[in-house]
Amino acid sequence: MANPIEILENLLRPKAKSGLVGIWLDEHKLVDAAKKVRESGVQKFEAISPFPLHGIDDAMGIPRSIIPWVTFIFGLLGCGLGVLFTWWVSAVDWPLIIGGKPMWSLAAFIPVIFECTILFAALSSVGAMFYINGLPKIDPVIIDPDLTCHKFALFVPEESDGYSKESLEKIFKDMGAIEVRPAEF
Repeated sequence: MANPIEILENLLRPKAKSGLVGIWLDEHKLVDAAKKVRESGVQKFEAISPFPLHGIDDAMGIPRSIIPWVTFIFGLLGCGLGVLFTWWVSAVDWPLIIGGKPMWSLAAFIPVIFECTILFAALSSVGAMFYINGLPKIDPVIIDPDLTCHKFALFVPEESDGYSKESLEKIFKDMGAIEVRPAEF
């Protein structure tokens, strides 16, 4: 019988893909190279950077994220459940008649409703980010240890549409890559 920890680690460990990587020292050249790679017909590739790059999403053709919609929808759900919860508790489940006041008053429960809205919106955003990014990952493949401090890379997997090793090597070298080599990521 297999160890449950090993089974969990194998499920969380990313499957490495073979492909071609180009490494740059200048982030602007990386963005230009990403645009050129996309124009050459390659559809799916990864940009690796130690910090967020302005314009990389447009250069790679990445559509806008659905995270704001997830946050909005679950925020509305939290607001609705907050209203339902406060109404149920004060008017149905535990009604208290105090000085002729109404059984349920919106103004009295705004803090509870607000907190339910924020709770649902925040937790759904975090959960959606984990799901979309494929997290958690155990022992991810490291292309170059300096990619976390001062280098930038583009990785094109072999199974990507439009993959051609020779043309990609030429594009990477023409765009100023300091290193072009086969890699797994």
